[in-house]
Amino acid sequence: MMLRAKTSRAMLLVSIFTMIGSLPLGAQTATRVMVRVTANDAKIVGSGVGGANVTIRNAETGALLAEGVQGGGTGNTGLIMGSRERGATIYDTDGAGGFLAEIQLREPTWVEITAEGPLGTPEALRTATRTTLLIPGRDVLGDGFILELLGFTVELTDPQMAQGIGGEIPIEVGARVTMLCGCPTSPGGTWDSDGYDIVARVLRGGRVEQEVTMTYSGQTSMYGGTLEPVAPGVIEIEVLAMDQARGNFGAVRRRFEVR
Repeated sequence: MMLRAKTSRAMLLVSIFTMIGSLPLGAQTATRVMVRVTANDAKIVGSGVGGANVTIRNAETGALLAEGVQGGGTGNTGLIMGSRERGATIYDTDGAGGFLAEIQLREPTWVEITAEGPLGTPEALRTATRTTLLIPGRDVLGDGFILELLGFTVELTDPQMAQGIGGEIPIEVGARVTMLCGCPTSPGGTWDSDGYDIVARVLRGGRVEQEVTMTYSGQTSMYGGTLEPVAPGVIEIEVLAMDQARGNFGAVRRRFEVR
């Protein structure tokens, strides 16, 4: 008799636990999340450079929860580049770029937020990812989650692809070097290129034939240098911009036929 009672109670407990496990989770709750994609040592990656693509996924299942392109302005230079007081608002200013997502959550959820940009300069494309826990109904607004992209945007302005290169004359190399947000560089400027190393190189068959330091041309973000004449054949001209102290690096490379 006692054995039968114990068995009945055990079966009842199993039944209760099974029922609890099959109950639906709480109702979906809208949760707003602000994401801001910035350039390392610079400002927000805004519409001027094509913005940045943002995705938010469930970190455990990979399910896409939100996706969109950050647009808008680069933010307030004084606040972003000035000294910062703990807890102060830095990025949430009038017209500043950001991506606002509204996600439906039933329970605390680990998410992976990924940013890719600047979309307007594919050769300078960078990616940043961070993982965090979101709680239903607990909005993250204001400055929001900051994802920082490292590097420079480097654009070759000379020589032009259509011009070709003569093998008996020096090669004038010109390049535009900006922060990933499009912010300008110059000696002594807010983005002080005195601390950068900018070089032009000739590569042939994957080997560096020569390298020259590029200097400021007098026009904002523009740098130039002169390479020695090279032998006929196929070469690549590469420009590297390097700020080792802040971990910012950028490059551009183009192939030319030397006559």
